Amino acid sequence: MLREAHRFANRPVRLPDGLHWNAPSLLAESLAGIRAAAAGSELAGIGVDTWGVDYGLIDRDRRLLGLPFHYRDRRTEGMVERAHELVSRAELYGVTGIQTMSINTVFQLLAEPPAALEAADRILLIADLLGLWLTGIAANEVTAASTTGLLD
Repeated sequence: MLREAHRFANRPVRLPDGLHWNAPSLLAESLAGIRAAAAGSELAGIGVDTWGVDYGLIDRDRRLLGLPFHYRDRRTEGMVERAHELVSRAELYGVTGIQTMSINTVFQLLAEPPAALEAADRILLIADLLGLWLTGIAANEVTAASTTGLLD
């Protein structure tokens, strides 16, 4: 039987550098949901699912390097064209099979400052980031990773 245990709003945060996911709030609300689901019954497991293209940059110690940008942030404007200067539209689609949209992870990464990418050890999509915080395991789930435009 499926029942709703907890519902919460997902409100992005506008900061001076752009629109971000409120990742700490998402974690707090997820924990509240887990507590609510487990109240009075045994919880057999949980699943985490979010929008697929946004990510957090993680350092070697598995720390988040700043709040993840939100896919509605404007920093990706012009990144599709920049990417296709490096790899043709046909070649990128032929490898990834992903529709070209400026929100795709591949284009978001082009918008990252080089220093941010150099400081990062890996990226985790938002669901994988929550998974890390809930389990201590940093993993990229393959069906979610297939939405990034980075997976062959």
